[in-house]
Amino acid sequence: MASEGSPKSIAAVNQPEPLLGPGHTFASVTDQISSIVLTRPTTPGWVFGFAIGFGLLMLLNLVVTMLMIKGVGIWGIRVPTAWGFAIVNFVWWIGIGHAGTLISAILLLLHQKWRTSINRFAEAMTIFAVMCAGMFPLLHMGRPWMFYYMMPLPNPMWLWPQFRSPLVWDVFAVSTYFTVSLLFWFVGLIPDLATLRDRATSKAGKIIYGIFSMGWRGSAIHWHRYETASVLLAGLATPLVLSVHTVVSFDFTIAIVPGWHTTIFPPYFVAGAIYSGFAMVLTLAIPIRRFYHLEDLVTKRHLDIMAKVMLATGLIVAYGYIFEAFIVLYSGNQYERFMLMNRIKGPYAPIYWMLIACNIVIPQTLWFGKFRRNIAWLFFISLVVNTGMWLERFVIIVISLSRDFMPSSWGMYYPTRWDWATYAGTFGLFFTLFFLFIRFLPMISIVEMRSLVHETGEEQPHS
Repeated sequence: MASEGSPKSIAAVNQPEPLLGPGHTFASVTDQISSIVLTRPTTPGWVFGFAIGFGLLMLLNLVVTMLMIKGVGIWGIRVPTAWGFAIVNFVWWIGIGHAGTLISAILLLLHQKWRTSINRFAEAMTIFAVMCAGMFPLLHMGRPWMFYYMMPLPNPMWLWPQFRSPLVWDVFAVSTYFTVSLLFWFVGLIPDLATLRDRATSKAGKIIYGIFSMGWRGSAIHWHRYETASVLLAGLATPLVLSVHTVVSFDFTIAIVPGWHTTIFPPYFVAGAIYSGFAMVLTLAIPIRRFYHLEDLVTKRHLDIMAKVMLATGLIVAYGYIFEAFIVLYSGNQYERFMLMNRIKGPYAPIYWMLIACNIVIPQTLWFGKFRRNIAWLFFISLVVNTGMWLERFVIIVISLSRDFMPSSWGMYYPTRWDWATYAGTFGLFFTLFFLFIRFLPMISIVEMRSLVHETGEEQPHS
């Protein structure tokens, strides 16, 4: 038996926590994940959560109907603040979707095994978040039925979109992002859909899962095409992680509005998007592993790594705040200086300081392992960061627009109940889709978990 200070005991202490609970085999992993979809009855908790999400979705339908009838005047947008909650929520939801693409694409290419347990619902989160984001520019147009004028489609009046406008760039970037993310998610689902097809007991389940599994039989050629398609789509999705939110930041940086016209916005927006995206992954992963008893598949090591990524990206965001202030003070531009002081001491100052507390001060607790290993605290931090990143978008957009160059054109922005209802309604869309996803599709990749079992040596031959 090794003594307390022996090299073996030291190695045991320094050994990282496993990515998979002990004792799992190919069969046990498959059973545990597929049973959630096929055999486990619908729980009251799922029904309660879905009912709340569906209720908020109906609220969104009501708000959109009122918007079509009354116009965007029901929102709080007034000159000079022509961009309000709609664009704040658009940027925030786009940022939420970044972690899914990062986990799925970049970490796949880098062969990071810790992504295995969380990539599936992170990809689903990306798709649903982009769907929530995509509706806001359309609704903000006031005439959303004319959205096709932003697409390069031939039309009788020969009216082409203004290709020098970043709003048109958004259409291309977001639509490309959504398409690639959807394809990547679906390709990864195909082998698992075939597993559900083979295990389904109802005729309807066999037919539906059989259609979407696209004739998968697990042959060598099927696996070859599957792996090739996964790598190609990961290669396409990787630049999108950087380009999509960079293009979104161009909505602001090409303007001369104080607080927007800066070159730091593209990397600053990308880091903030990954920051909020990982916070949302934790917000979803912690309740899922608790209520579906997946602690041996989504382990504390996964949560610890995600907390470290959040800490790293949060430090980049903090650097962006500091460097933004440095650029303002170093430039000598009186309008930029006034913008900074308006954020610090102006009428919206409490929101700015709340943003600093949520995005910089409170997450510094993640430096300490006991906080990273505290599940309740991690869940609280994820909610705090998501709140802080929404406040950041509010500060950037609303405060900069409310007071620009001429005091005679200043004006305060006050969101109406319809603004709040629209925002709450997008949560209804997101959670309605997410609850349907975890009920009818495997929320963790069965195929990749089998490969993790093989690599950890748990599966013994002829067991």
